[in-house]
Amino acid sequence: MTTSQETSGLSWLHRGTEEIFPSQPGSESPRDNIERLLATADRPLRVKLGVDPTGSDLHLGHSIPVRKLRAFQDAGHTAVLIIGDFTARIGDPTGKSEVRKQLTDEQVKQNAQTYLDQVRPILDFDTPGRLEIRYNSEWLSGLDLSKTLELLSTMTVGQMLAKEGFSLRYEQGSPIFLHEFFYPLMQGYDSVAVEADVELGGTDQKFNIAVGRDLQRHFGTAKTQFGLLLPILIGTDGVQKMSKSLNNYVGLSEDALSMYSKLEKTPDSLVKQYFELLTDRALDTMPDNPREAQKLLAIDVVTQYHGEAAAIQAQKDAATLTGGGKSAAAEAVPEFSLADIEFPAKLFYILGASGLCKSGGEGRRQIQGGAVRLDGDRVSDVNTAFENPVDLSGRVLQVGKKRFVRLIN
Repeated sequence: MTTSQETSGLSWLHRGTEEIFPSQPGSESPRDNIERLLATADRPLRVKLGVDPTGSDLHLGHSIPVRKLRAFQDAGHTAVLIIGDFTARIGDPTGKSEVRKQLTDEQVKQNAQTYLDQVRPILDFDTPGRLEIRYNSEWLSGLDLSKTLELLSTMTVGQMLAKEGFSLRYEQGSPIFLHEFFYPLMQGYDSVAVEADVELGGTDQKFNIAVGRDLQRHFGTAKTQFGLLLPILIGTDGVQKMSKSLNNYVGLSEDALSMYSKLEKTPDSLVKQYFELLTDRALDTMPDNPREAQKLLAIDVVTQYHGEAAAIQAQKDAATLTGGGKSAAAEAVPEFSLADIEFPAKLFYILGASGLCKSGGEGRRQIQGGAVRLDGDRVSDVNTAFENPVDLSGRVLQVGKKRFVRLIN
């Protein structure tokens, strides 16, 4: 995976890294600390990344720390991927304005398997000694009351309330449940259990990673872990962080055409960051032409998850569906005239009228199920409506992977 000139030397470590902490006396920068650790270690480092299977889908934002974990693997270190099957029952309260819904054991188990399937294209699962997959129920489910009390005694309520999400909820008078206080402690105890040298996470995870260091010190671990923080990816809307709920995401399990169609529309302001965080391409080889840069980004990312042949085919298919040219392939896409549609019109009604769905009711269900796309972008709101046929003219409406129509005025 990490084969470009950009990953030579220690650039693989620095690329896309927001912060490495703590800073030690005499160090000019936090990076010096971990470089010294890499230079003096007499064994492969144990690099921890924890993921809680609280949902079924991962997106490109989730891939950033996983890609960094792969970079450590390629440098000869041991990736410790912790599936938080126990902590998922609580869910990380970081950034949440209200308590998470608790999941059943079966939901957690199913989600965990989908997570592993989705990160398989990124991580090295095959080289002996390069990957440990651990489930934190191994050690957390066996904690007795005395050990739990010991964990609780390592942190004050004031320290917990200093955590951004908790402090905001407290100020707003929103409920904070006692079991949520356990989350940073349990996540931190994972670092004790696996003897982590380095922990990876987004910039919003600094508090949790620091708790891991404190607990390692409390329980007498010889060396405490370093924290390596990575940026939170901005979504395809160019404004808010990538999130499925905001429909500004690219899912790791999406088909090649859907991934390509979204990525080739990446806002110009984000293209360089996407190249840096989502690919191994040397940044000085990016095309100067913004449109060519978007296309190359889409090809690079889709290749990682679907292979080069599928990425090239996706590029051809995207051009066919949205280019409006007169190639034989483009002409093969059936057209649907909006002339007889009364506007304003709900999209689910157009789905039924166009024949893509048997009825408007089925159109609603397909939208709810995430199967409907407009010019490659998923439509998630069943109430999506358009005031004028001009807003839709020339655009490609899609249901599933094989049903398309080009809308014409």
